[in-house]
Amino acid sequence: MDLDELRALITRHARPDTTTAIDDVLISKVDRTTPPTPSMTGTVLALIAQGAKRLALGDRVYEYHAGQYLIASVDLPITGHFTEADPQRPALGFGLVLRPTTVAELLLHAAPGDLPPVAGGTPSGLAVSDAPAELVDAVVRLLRLLDRPGDRAVLAPLIKREILWRVITGEQGTVVRQLGLADSGLTHVARAVRWIREHYARSFRVEDVAQLCGMSVSAFYRNFHAVTAMSPIQFQKQIRLQEARLLLATHPTDVTGVGARVGYDSPSQFSREYRRQFGVPPSQDAARLRGRPAAEVVPAAM
Repeated sequence: MDLDELRALITRHARPDTTTAIDDVLISKVDRTTPPTPSMTGTVLALIAQGAKRLALGDRVYEYHAGQYLIASVDLPITGHFTEADPQRPALGFGLVLRPTTVAELLLHAAPGDLPPVAGGTPSGLAVSDAPAELVDAVVRLLRLLDRPGDRAVLAPLIKREILWRVITGEQGTVVRQLGLADSGLTHVARAVRWIREHYARSFRVEDVAQLCGMSVSAFYRNFHAVTAMSPIQFQKQIRLQEARLLLATHPTDVTGVGARVGYDSPSQFSREYRRQFGVPPSQDAARLRGRPAAEVVPAAM
C-alpha cells in the first residue's frame, strides 16, 4: 500500500478549499486539531492518507486513520474533528463524491457472480474499513492525473469507475450498492432525508413521510434509525440547529429571528436546544462565529 506517494500528491495539490481539477475528486490538508464541529457528510468515499478523524452520528462514534476509508452513503448531520493533525504532520485526505447514477450503471454492467452477496437489513449511512492495496493504488493513479492535464479527460472517468468498483466489491459493498438500487431501504431513507432537509422548518407527521417513502410507519422508523442513528424528529432538530448556526454567522444580532426562521416558535426552547447542541447559548456563539472565517464555521465533511 503506497501511502507515501498519496501523501506527496495531496500535499502538492492541496488548496484552501477541497476541490481539484478532476470532477467529484476532493483533497484536504488540515494542519491542526479543532474542537468537534457540526457539518454534513455529503455522499462520499473519504480515504485518510495521514492523521486521524473522529465522527459522531447520533449515539454512534466512528474513528478512522491513515490507510482507512469511510463511506457516507447518505448526506447526514455529523459532529467531527481531526484528532491527529499538526503543522509538521498535517492530516491528509482524499474524497470521491458518490453518485447514485454511477453506482447503478456499474451494477448494471456487472456480470452474474461478479458481486458478493448483499448482507441483509438496511446498513448504517456511515461505515469504516481498512483500504485494500488495490483501492489505494487506484486513488494514487487518479491523483497523478493532476500533474497530467492532457490525460484527465480520458483516464479520470475510467479510474473513478475503478475506485467505485473496488468499493462496491469490497467490505462495504453493501452500503454503496444500496445507494444505486432504486428500491433499497437505504434509498427510501435517503428520500426521507432529502425531504426533511428541504422542509426542516416545517412541522410534519412521521406517518406522512413514511407514506412518501412507500413504507409502513414501523418499517420507516426501523430503517431510518438504522441509517441515521436518529429518529426522524431528532434528525430534523439536528438540521434546524445546524442551519441556525450558519444563519447566526451572518446575522449575529438576530437570535430570535434566526430561531423562528429554522422553525422554533419558542425563543427559550431554541436557546435551550442550541446550548445543549453547541455548548453555549446562541447569542454567545454568534459573537464567536462573527470573528471566524467561513471555512472554520462550515468545515469540509471529509
